[in-house]
Amino acid sequence: MELLYCLLPIVVVVGFLLFSGLRMLYQYERGVVFTLGKFSGIRSPGLTVVLPIIQSMRKVDMRIKTAEVPRQEVITKDNIPMLVNAVVYFKVINPESAIIKIEDYMFAIRQYTQAALRDVIGNNDMDFFLQEREKIAGSIKEIVDSETSEWGLDVESIKIQEVELPAEMKRAMAKQAEAERNRRAVIIASQGELSASENLQKAAENLAKSSGALHLRTLQTIRDIAADPSEKIVLFLPSDLGEVASKLSGKK
Repeated sequence: MELLYCLLPIVVVVGFLLFSGLRMLYQYERGVVFTLGKFSGIRSPGLTVVLPIIQSMRKVDMRIKTAEVPRQEVITKDNIPMLVNAVVYFKVINPESAIIKIEDYMFAIRQYTQAALRDVIGNNDMDFFLQEREKIAGSIKEIVDSETSEWGLDVESIKIQEVELPAEMKRAMAKQAEAERNRRAVIIASQGELSASENLQKAAENLAKSSGALHLRTLQTIRDIAADPSEKIVLFLPSDLGEVASKLSGKK
């Protein structure tokens, strides 16, 4: 009995230490365990035990994370400044590397993406960047993914969210767009005139085949105009009509 009373405090202390070493890992988490400061393994989701004092565990979230690259000023290859911000979607695929090889992978991937964003945009013209934003984002993703794979990270995608141009450049682009639309309008109008002239030529050729067709067409036009009493009808007669009349009267 006395032995039981002596062992009871020890049992209580051991039980308390084991209870304090219980850890719960959710399905999307992994545990990186260190024993006496050295890496000793990866714990899977569920209930696990970490020996107090001897062992420690760092939880790593395996879900896809977003790291926003703050808006920054970049200069394109043709020396045009613009404000650009982006978002990086990535996840941890190797918890050991994410904890051991890099101190703060969230901060590191944000800074590295920021540097890659400046380099890629700086090597391209403004027009190419505005037209091929997906290709630019893909190039940035390849650069960032090749470096961060050693940190145990996998970059899912990079999206360029917002691009802000200087006010002077916006006005210049608006003038360019207006001039382009005016050019298209002139081309379309000239094509319409060409088609109309071709149709009029065909109509004139058809009317010329019959001597009375032109007179009938003239009378039809006069009838259409006369339907509105407010309209005036003006008839154009040939200048040699008097000579024709005199010749006809002379024959009589």
